[in-house]
Amino acid sequence: QNGVMSGLMQMLLLKVSAHITEQLGMAPGGEFREAFKEASKVPFCKFHLGDRPIPVTFKRAIAALSFWQKVKLAWGLCFLSDPISKDDVEKCKQKDLLEQMMAEMIGEFPDLHRTIVSERDIYLTYMLKQAAKQIELPRASENEPRKYIPAVVVGVVGMGHVPGIEKNWNSDLKIQEIMSVPPPSASSKIFKFVLKATVFGLLGYSCYRIGHRTVQFVLSMPATQSYLQRLTEVSQQ
Repeated sequence: QNGVMSGLMQMLLLKVSAHITEQLGMAPGGEFREAFKEASKVPFCKFHLGDRPIPVTFKRAIAALSFWQKVKLAWGLCFLSDPISKDDVEKCKQKDLLEQMMAEMIGEFPDLHRTIVSERDIYLTYMLKQAAKQIELPRASENEPRKYIPAVVVGVVGMGHVPGIEKNWNSDLKIQEIMSVPPPSASSKIFKFVLKATVFGLLGYSCYRIGHRTVQFVLSMPATQSYLQRLTEVSQQ
């Protein structure tokens, strides 16, 4: 539904999520589930999912990578088996170490960092600013002056997005460009065609082999041979 490459990338990231869950005994994203529970306890609280839709992020990320970068990334995700401890998670909460990890990611996959982190920093900032706008109080008549009260907003975001949100907060943000999905590249079309051709080719060959063996098995049965022999004799008469 979302494209071959996007679907494969989602499958690989689900594998990473399962690996983290197995190592830590808890699923990633627990802070967001906890925020949802807390929001339900607050009277008149509205809960907003403020991140950019995943299909848009995936498609933009995949379009930004070259063919070999896609292969390298997929290979790394397929064979991810490094042990993760709760101490490692606590270390990631340290600002200096987090910035170092982000710098390493930028160095290896700069375009991936731009689409998955930097663009989402802009989107998250925009959504937070929209939520933080002053709330207009209802007026008894059109002649009554407008009155506003400040909005109370609690934003729950990943730590890696905090510096970007702080950096973009006072900027005039436009999100139309980062919401567009680029058309599939020539390499993506070729890969999709080759993948489909391979799948259908293997399926056709499997059907042929199964059919061939089934025919051989049926012909080797005594009842079949006896029937064919009688048929031959009748045709000769």
